[in-house]
Amino acid sequence: EVQLMESGGGLVQAGGSLRLSCVASGFTDSRFKFEDFTMGWFRQAPGKEREAISCIEMFDDSTYYAASVKCRFTISRDSAKNSVILQMNGLKPEDTAVYYCAATFKVIADWHDQSEFDYWGQGTQVTVSL
Repeated sequence: EVQLMESGGGLVQAGGSLRLSCVASGFTDSRFKFEDFTMGWFRQAPGKEREAISCIEMFDDSTYYAASVKCRFTISRDSAKNSVILQMNGLKPEDTAVYYCAATFKVIADWHDQSEFDYWGQGTQVTVSL
């Protein structure tokens, strides 16, 4: 069973940066490598629905961002470490949320759709203060 573990959350002042990491493990099927995953980052703020913020696709590593984080956040893949990184710069109080990474081996149609992803981490808290 594939497992995802996020890390790197914490408390930061507005304008600061954080680097989230999501490490994947438990690949029991030798047909698949980490590069075969499409990886996504989602977040859920208190009282709000979980929203998609970024995605990196399998095979060609195409990247996608929500308008709210574009030009501030960068997603990347480190295949040597089976991890996906979310570099967050210029953080704002409205970025405060629990951040989740998600993964799928499938070719997906809509990276915003949570149901497209099969595996989820437990989440890491990001709090941005004024």
